[in-house]
Amino acid sequence: MPGNSQRRGAVRRSGSKKGAQVGSGGQRRRGLEGKGPTPKASERPNHKAYKTDKAADKRGGGRPPQRRRSGGSSEIVAGRNPVIEALRAHVPVSTMYVAGRIESDDRVREALTIAADRGLPVLETPRSELDRITDGAVHQGLAIQVPPYEYAHPSDLVDSDLPGAPLVVALDGITDPRNLGAIVRSVAAFGGHGVVVPSRRSVGMTASAWKTSAGAAARIPVAQASNLTRALEDYRKAGFFVVGLDMDGDVSLPGLSLATEPLVVVVGSEGKGLSRLVRETCDQIVSIPMTSSVESLNAGLATGVTLYEIARRRAESA
Repeated sequence: MPGNSQRRGAVRRSGSKKGAQVGSGGQRRRGLEGKGPTPKASERPNHKAYKTDKAADKRGGGRPPQRRRSGGSSEIVAGRNPVIEALRAHVPVSTMYVAGRIESDDRVREALTIAADRGLPVLETPRSELDRITDGAVHQGLAIQVPPYEYAHPSDLVDSDLPGAPLVVALDGITDPRNLGAIVRSVAAFGGHGVVVPSRRSVGMTASAWKTSAGAAARIPVAQASNLTRALEDYRKAGFFVVGLDMDGDVSLPGLSLATEPLVVVVGSEGKGLSRLVRETCDQIVSIPMTSSVESLNAGLATGVTLYEIARRRAESA
């Protein structure tokens, strides 16, 4: 009968060597269904993050471990003078490249001596390969690779171990690494706790910033915020006051009554100043009094002057 032959054909197609299984198609569909979102690393018992969180809880307080985010790709510093300057400034180095049969001079000898003293990896590299590594820069047979900077998270600066009222500097639209380095140095000099930079359209911790900081970058954490306005709002919720530096301020710097409070000082770019959203987030806008012959200070100098005044006011009230 036709009906029986159709059923036999269906059995042969869906069967196996062990014979047909009723409902096997439904079983296959269930096997293809997802099992839900992958649990976070901190929720998986066999993952390192889970063990780290548990260890932090045992230490007391349940405070989450500090989060670090890489600063992106590594950086190459090429040329004898730039390399020796970076080494003298204790810029982190992952590898030093030296061209084969390089003509040695005082700079090369000093670079190799520093590398040996610090245990830095030194690779003898063909000049053609060094040309490729440095992207055709004038390397003079010498280059170093600077590893990506490990940024702190903005929340890491809230509970700093440094004494005194918390003091953080946030940068809004600063693109010159020398300004960043100078600001990090001023933060270290006047008792600040850290610096916050946006993750986009902003300067990062490059070799140039390291050099300008004169070693302060090794002591002062630099945090990276995916959204600066939101980070400032979080600081306000944590008990900070947020003040912005601008030529058209509501308060003159000598009259800053908030100087002794937990403070975030926001510095805008020299050309554009503070962005609108950041300005609206500030509790006060502070200006630095100057003579009419000077229009403005660059970001590094303005920050240094402001931090000095804050440190002076805090010392008087102590």
